[in-house]
Amino acid sequence: MNSPAQLPSKTERLERALRSGTLGDAAVILADMSPGDVAYLIASSTPDFRDILLGLLEHEQEALVVNELPDELRSAALADRAPEVLAEIVEQLDDDDSADILHELPGDVTERVLAIMDEQYRQRLETVLSFPDDSAGGLMSTDTITIRADLTLDVVLRYLRRHSELPPNTDNLIVVNRNDRFVGLLPISTVLVSDPAVSVREMMITDQQAIDAEVPAAEVAHRFERNDWISAPVVDADGKLLGRITIDDVVDVIMEEADHSLTSLAGLAEEDTFATVWHSAPRRAVWLGINLGTALLASSVINLFQDTIEKVVALAVLMPIVASMGGIAGTQSLTILIRAMAMGQITHRNQLWLVGRESLVGVLNGCFWALVIAATTAIWFGDPTLGFIIACAMLINLVTAGVAGAGLPIILRKLEIDPALAGGVLVTTITDVMGFLTFLGLAALYYG
Repeated sequence: MNSPAQLPSKTERLERALRSGTLGDAAVILADMSPGDVAYLIASSTPDFRDILLGLLEHEQEALVVNELPDELRSAALADRAPEVLAEIVEQLDDDDSADILHELPGDVTERVLAIMDEQYRQRLETVLSFPDDSAGGLMSTDTITIRADLTLDVVLRYLRRHSELPPNTDNLIVVNRNDRFVGLLPISTVLVSDPAVSVREMMITDQQAIDAEVPAAEVAHRFERNDWISAPVVDADGKLLGRITIDDVVDVIMEEADHSLTSLAGLAEEDTFATVWHSAPRRAVWLGINLGTALLASSVINLFQDTIEKVVALAVLMPIVASMGGIAGTQSLTILIRAMAMGQITHRNQLWLVGRESLVGVLNGCFWALVIAATTAIWFGDPTLGFIIACAMLINLVTAGVAGAGLPIILRKLEIDPALAGGVLVTTITDVMGFLTFLGLAALYYG
């Protein structure tokens, strides 16, 4: 008899069922899996298997699974659905998740879906849809439990018992005044352990500020991380309560930001790992073309010193070293700055300090490795002068790399260009051009 550890997992049993063509068994296994696990399985499958898995989902399960899919896959799964079907799917989800789906649909389709819905639910969705999906208002759910400050905890307990269930991740009750303006928070734990006769006003928390609906999603994630929140209220410009954001939505934001940063550093927009060849190739071709243009620019600099290279063949051997070292140093500085930006640490007070710090790091590393390459070159080619030339070029290029790697992200952000997407190409181009120009230029002055 097999022990539990030896029994095949649901995923293994599902793969066997799919390979053997017993789709009925596969459907039974899928029905017993959590929506998140099914969505992960679909995202990790090739396009043909994705269509099969989506087709095997039960009607009640489909909405929850589709909601857990990455944005691109979710849009593809819903692209050909009729408005009536989309309305059925959306109505099974929390309003913040429904708004995410509706944001991705064409405007006319969204209007038709909203027209089918219940009036009260439609109004709640329209409140969320009125904000960008990458803002606090776009992340929030309007499903909240509010109370007044003049109630006793005993009344609050009796009020809570009237609910069949509480909204997910409810750790606090939101205290509002008669005009629905945010006043404070009352932790559920406080309600359970405190004297029922005391008032909400005596026990509520007033030092946690609500989040303005216009705050960017990245800043929302930073506030949750810094304060270890599970949920937070969202208000409009007048302090009126609109809804609340919960930790599960913030985790999604963090994952999306991390995925965006990782793919952008490779010069890619967010790409599905299992996208088709015809889908992936055009996306990558754009940045390959940009990179070819910058490579031609660097090559044109080399071409200016063709006569010098013909006289001193050692220059052709050594010049990639200068460019490569500068590229690595620039990428290091660029990564540090982009990481700091992602964490919300860059301000007007410290950005110049960081540029200066990276420049000094370039000076120190430049001096050290300049001595190393100078000695290596002098011994290798028996030419101390060539060693001195490459040392000077190395020092100049590493300082340039520090300045460019730290300064470009700040400049690109002010120009509203994604530093993670464009920074790598620009830094590499600058260090290549500067490396070739200084090394070959100094060599041309001496050997010319």
